[in-house]
Amino acid sequence: MAIDRFGRNIHYLRISLTDHCNLRCRYCMPEDMTFRPNAELMQDEELFLLVKLFAGLGFDKIRLTGGEPTVRANIVPIVRTIAQTPGIRSLTMTTNGVLLGKLAAPLKEAGLQRVNISLDTLNPDRFKKLTRWGSFDQVWQGIEAAESAGLRPIKINAVVVRGYNDTDVADLARLTLERDWQVRFIEMMPFGGATDLQKSNVVTTAEIITRIENAVGALEQSKDVEMDGEARIYKIPGARGEIGFISSVTLPFCAACTRARLTADGKLRLCLLREKEVDVLTPLRAGLSLEQLREMILDGIWHKPWGHGLAKGEIATNRVMSEIGG
Repeated sequence: MAIDRFGRNIHYLRISLTDHCNLRCRYCMPEDMTFRPNAELMQDEELFLLVKLFAGLGFDKIRLTGGEPTVRANIVPIVRTIAQTPGIRSLTMTTNGVLLGKLAAPLKEAGLQRVNISLDTLNPDRFKKLTRWGSFDQVWQGIEAAESAGLRPIKINAVVVRGYNDTDVADLARLTLERDWQVRFIEMMPFGGATDLQKSNVVTTAEIITRIENAVGALEQSKDVEMDGEARIYKIPGARGEIGFISSVTLPFCAACTRARLTADGKLRLCLLREKEVDVLTPLRAGLSLEQLREMILDGIWHKPWGHGLAKGEIATNRVMSEIGG
C-alpha cells in the first residue's frame, strides 16, 4: 500500500501513454507544439513492467491519458495487457474522441471499461476555434461509437474558457436530459505554456452554475452521491444524466486526492499543479533493481504535497498539459 505523509492511500494512477496529440486545444498547447521523440517515452515493455510494479504497491485504478492516448501505437494490445495485470480492477481512458469511431469496439473487447471524452462545445465553429484542428462531427461519432460499444457510463469533459465556450454550458448541460451521461464542467487551471490564457479566461464553477440555472432552472444535488472522484455531482430535476463540477481553482479537493501521475517520459508526478517529479524511467533503463524502484516510488508517494499553491500564486510551468496527462 502506498501511503503519503498525510495518511492518504494513493491507489489511482493516471498514465500518459504519449505527449503527442491530433488536436491543438488553445488551453493545452501552442499550435506549433514540438513533441518528444518516441525513444524518450516509455516503451511497451517498460510500461508493462511499471504497471505491474505499481499494481504490487496497491494501485488498482488506472486511467490512460495523453496527449491523446489513442494515437499511441499498439493501443489495443497495450490496453489488453494492462487490463490483464493482476490487481488492476479499474481501467479507463480520457480521450478527445477523434479516433473512437474505429477504436471503441476493439478497446472495449481488450478490457477498457469506460471513457471520458473531451467536448467543450456543441457548436461546430466554436469547436474548431477552440481545438484549432478538430471536427465536431468526428468527435460526436466517436461518442456514439463508445456508447454502442458499452464503454459506459459516458462522461463528457468540458473545460470552460471565457470568450470561447462559456456561453455553451447550458446546451452541454441539457445533454443530460435525455442521455444518461455525466457532463463535467472543469475550471481551467493555469500551468505550462498557456498560462496567460488560463489565468485571464478562467470561468469559475459558481459562474457556470449560474449560467446553467438561468437557462434550465435550479439544479439539485445528486441524492445518490455527493462526489464522483473530483467532481461534485448535481442534476437537472427529472434528467436521466448528471452534471459534475470540477473546481480545482475555487474549491480544491486536495484532501481527498488518491492519485498520482506517470508521464509519458516516465516521471512520477505527485500533483498535477506542482512541478515535483520522480524519474523512474531513467533508473529503470540504467538497470536499477525492481526493489530499488519500488522504494523510490514509495518514497515519492510519501512526499506527495498536500495540494496545489494557486491561492499563493504558485504556478507549475515545467510542462504543458499534454506532457502530463489529464
